[in-house]
Amino acid sequence: MIARRRPLAAQWTTLVPLLAAVLLVFTWGRDLPGPVVALVTLVLAGAVLAAVHHAEVVAHRVGEPFGSLVLAIAVTIIEVALIVTLMADGGDKSSTLARDTVFAAVMITCNGIVGLCLMVASLRHGTAVFNPEGTGAALATVATLATLSLVLPTFTTSKPGPEFSTVQLTFAALSSLVLYGLFVATQTVRHRDYFLPITRHGEVITAEEHAEAPTARTASISLGLLALALIGVVGLAKGVSPTIESGVEAAGLHHAVVGVIIALLVLLPETIAALRSSRRDRVQTSLNLALGSAMASIGLTIPAVALASLWLSGPLVLGLGATHMVLLALTVVVASLTVVPGRATPLQGGVHLVLFAAYLELAINP
Repeated sequence: MIARRRPLAAQWTTLVPLLAAVLLVFTWGRDLPGPVVALVTLVLAGAVLAAVHHAEVVAHRVGEPFGSLVLAIAVTIIEVALIVTLMADGGDKSSTLARDTVFAAVMITCNGIVGLCLMVASLRHGTAVFNPEGTGAALATVATLATLSLVLPTFTTSKPGPEFSTVQLTFAALSSLVLYGLFVATQTVRHRDYFLPITRHGEVITAEEHAEAPTARTASISLGLLALALIGVVGLAKGVSPTIESGVEAAGLHHAVVGVIIALLVLLPETIAALRSSRRDRVQTSLNLALGSAMASIGLTIPAVALASLWLSGPLVLGLGATHMVLLALTVVVASLTVVPGRATPLQGGVHLVLFAAYLELAINP
């Protein structure tokens, strides 16, 4: 029975990304009727599950922390393409699109994904254990990137409004790239062991003993299908976004809710992968995915948007409002207290989930 299921899984995880790509070609830039929106949503969900499968295959082949890095960068690069595409479409609300999307990604990853993973791991295994050195370094980088890119524009005076001047935006973009590159080098080369899962006794798990690693050919095929699935996820999410926007406006909700919904869809593959790792008591892998995605979202998005602003018309508003700055500050403080002990109980997971719920509630009722 198990032998029969494996070929079946290989078939659907191969076919769904291809189907998503074909559907994207036929629906891109068109107004979609209700039945087509339903079909797109169904294929979108399948592409998310296929992306998770192929990400796990690649991660198993290259090992940690490279596996987490692959999914985080892949999702973020396509997320950047989606942001720039939506900004190019114009509109009065496109000026805050990059800010809203990046901040949504930070809150989803640092509170939603982290909270869920800590809750699942601690309920299933008693406590969630992880390496505070690596996780603390990741959190410090996320906090610095978020402050430089999303908080400082609110207080600068070179331009009116929460915007950077050209020189300031260039500095923020270069700083983001330097910090992200330095972190990746630390994570994958110099201090790789800080980002590997650990046992309950604090011993680093350098390899999984219970499963044979896939071949290089299988991993290469999965990497290509992962990219294809992620393109399908983001492209189809853009296709259904007008329907989401219409529904949000009809419900009388704030326009920022659209960015939250799209961010949730785009980050769904990482969320599922992180939850699966936490169920296997590999909390460090889950935190690598969550904080790595937040870091990549800022470190790659801000430079890309800064470059795109040279040819895009309209202002680029990056500065957060007072409410969101309070949420960001509270998230950094709470996450720091969570990371320091190197282990967490359901209480820490619940605190992060309440912060995430507060963000969602304030997005609906600002």
